[in-house]
Amino acid sequence: MQFAPKLIVTCLALAATSAYTQQGPAVAGAASQPAYQVKPPAGAPNVVIVLLDDVGFGAASTFGGPVQTPVLESLAREGLRYNNFHTTAICSPTRSALLTGRNAHATGIGAVANVADERPGYSSFHTKDTASIAEVLRQHGYNTAAFGKWHQTPDWELSPSGPFDRWPTGEGFERFYGFHGGETDQYEPSLYDGTTPVMRPPGRDYHLTADLADKAIDWLRVQRVVTPDKPVFLYFAPGAAHAPLQAPKAWIDRYRGKFDQGWDKLREEIFARQKSLGVIPANTRLTTRMPDLPAWDTLSPDQKRVASRLMEVYAGFLAHADAQVGKLVDALKASGQFDNTMFLYIVGDNGASSEGGLLGSASYFAPVQGLPETDAIRLAQLDALGGPGTYPHFPAGWAWALDTPFKWSKAVASHLGGTRNPMVVTWPRRMVQRGALRSQFGHVNDIVPTILEAARIQAPPVVNGIPQKPIDGASLLDSFADAKAASRHATQYFEVFGHRAIYHDGWMASAFHSRRPWSVIDYGQKPFEDDQWELYDLTTDFSQANDLARREPARLAAMQDLFLREAARNQVLPLRNMSPTDARALPSLSAGRTSATFWQGAVGVPESALPKTYNRSWSVSAMIETGAQARGVIATLGGHSAGWSLYLDGNGYPVFTYRLFDLKTVTLRGPAPLSAGRHQLRFDFDYDGGGYGKGAAVQLRVDGKPVGRDRLPASPPGFYTIDESFDVGIDHGSAAGEYPADVMPGYAFTGGRIDKVRVDLR
Repeated sequence: MQFAPKLIVTCLALAATSAYTQQGPAVAGAASQPAYQVKPPAGAPNVVIVLLDDVGFGAASTFGGPVQTPVLESLAREGLRYNNFHTTAICSPTRSALLTGRNAHATGIGAVANVADERPGYSSFHTKDTASIAEVLRQHGYNTAAFGKWHQTPDWELSPSGPFDRWPTGEGFERFYGFHGGETDQYEPSLYDGTTPVMRPPGRDYHLTADLADKAIDWLRVQRVVTPDKPVFLYFAPGAAHAPLQAPKAWIDRYRGKFDQGWDKLREEIFARQKSLGVIPANTRLTTRMPDLPAWDTLSPDQKRVASRLMEVYAGFLAHADAQVGKLVDALKASGQFDNTMFLYIVGDNGASSEGGLLGSASYFAPVQGLPETDAIRLAQLDALGGPGTYPHFPAGWAWALDTPFKWSKAVASHLGGTRNPMVVTWPRRMVQRGALRSQFGHVNDIVPTILEAARIQAPPVVNGIPQKPIDGASLLDSFADAKAASRHATQYFEVFGHRAIYHDGWMASAFHSRRPWSVIDYGQKPFEDDQWELYDLTTDFSQANDLARREPARLAAMQDLFLREAARNQVLPLRNMSPTDARALPSLSAGRTSATFWQGAVGVPESALPKTYNRSWSVSAMIETGAQARGVIATLGGHSAGWSLYLDGNGYPVFTYRLFDLKTVTLRGPAPLSAGRHQLRFDFDYDGGGYGKGAAVQLRVDGKPVGRDRLPASPPGFYTIDESFDVGIDHGSAAGEYPADVMPGYAFTGGRIDKVRVDLR
């Protein structure tokens, strides 16, 4: 069908006139111009949230701790310190409450994202009726970005298959650069840019925290240049100081010998500094050590040497992270943005972590799963601890010391050692008093209403067509100007792994359940009705040192009833003794699979998506086509702490490396380089049987012929890692194999083609 040119021009002109009349600038008798870009409220501040990981109340020097945090101290002088601020006691729920303003169980994330079950409060993902502050601010004209740890997406959605609506870029963040899961190797992280797995930037001096800061600064600068009138919301959540404890050696060595006095003495030193600084009341009592936590003097000399070094590593890690936060502050000041930036520096998503066990570990996922790690193994790595290739965690005694003056530590939601974390807030344009202390009760769910009030944005009743649950937190904005402002947050429940508490108008009732925080897998089966409740008047007892349960039984009973009402309202009930096998009725990427075939380009496939190779026999086989210079990774799972890799070395020899934490590394190598052509490589893992975590005979075959055999004394009963992936053609994350140093990171396969890789259960 043909149209005359004149008719086309006439039609276009009429369309343009119609569009201009309906959408053009406001003139007499015409409609107003539509908003092609959403404008933020006038004067809306930039918002930066810094959330550190596994840092106790008494760790940072700003709050009396032994780790020097000059950036935090500088911000405290410019702003306000909060000493009565609370988290949920564990990472994923804290992050969920922080970013939504709701109680964690109400969002669906009542426990860590990789420990979930069918109860609505423990699903491990945000429900759509609890939209994030990033999504709300984005819809009100903010640019939004997240850098660092996420840990709020369910395991069955952490794959290249998605869906991606529960990844950061699906929850309001226009840019995400960081990692999923609870942790990652700081030198060879499992990184994602948006939803794409990426290799870390090259360089021998790489460290993730510095990389995250650099990427965040780059993003800030671009936003400032391209859209200078738009405020930014930046969520900066490094892995520091969560295990693996890893930091540049120069930062670790700054603390050499600083902890030889042990955790009992260190706790007394921290307590004295806290009183001197005024960050705790003068009448605060130091709580006593738990009876099953060893005294420092009971350790052997070698155990003390290892423990001291592990604490030095932690201190260097935390101090290094504080310096990277300083780079963000400097960038904001240099651009002139800092004056109207509300900068919230939250020192930990829970108390310090006891997950390293009673003696600490050089590779802590082995003892976490019940595989032994001897003093000799730890001592052999003494000088290397915290450097590349190590995966350490410190002893529980240090966590207890860094939670001074409170009882317990991370994961114990019943007591303040798990839930009370420092916070420093600055906002130069609005800070009337600087360098002062604030003691109003606060909780991470208070951050969202604080931001909304500061930006003069109402909490939306509907987001993306979905009615929203009410905000549970209360704004802290009044406290910015007035030290005597009343606490708006009157009631708050806490629950993690059955440990539970209820706060109300200055009182707290607490019930410790079964699970010791240094016994990660042993959750216990104690009946909840057998738990002993305690009662504290926090208005006069800052540290929970004086149990008033026997003196005030009526008040305790009322508090217990209040807990049950709050628990029912927030999807906490029914309480359950949780275990890693409790993911009942939830999706699984590997359910029922006994075999899986992959092709080159499969990168970032989670360990949970593979057939379950633990506690049984299995094989991995590959068909490849090689040229004269073929080398690189064919298939790999896990990383440097534990895992396996099938690859061709720099000379083209076929190699299979199996890493069993620090217990044993097996490397099987073919007798000659592969000739050009088609080849089959196969690795067999023949399980000994007789229970969990047993040993195995292992064998490598090349074109059907055995070329290497060995034995493993044990095997992972549940997982290799919680953050590394299965990859074909490259090693995404830390190196599972022994690759040539000049081709890292990744050691991508070149000089040939990978036809397929198959994993089979036998």
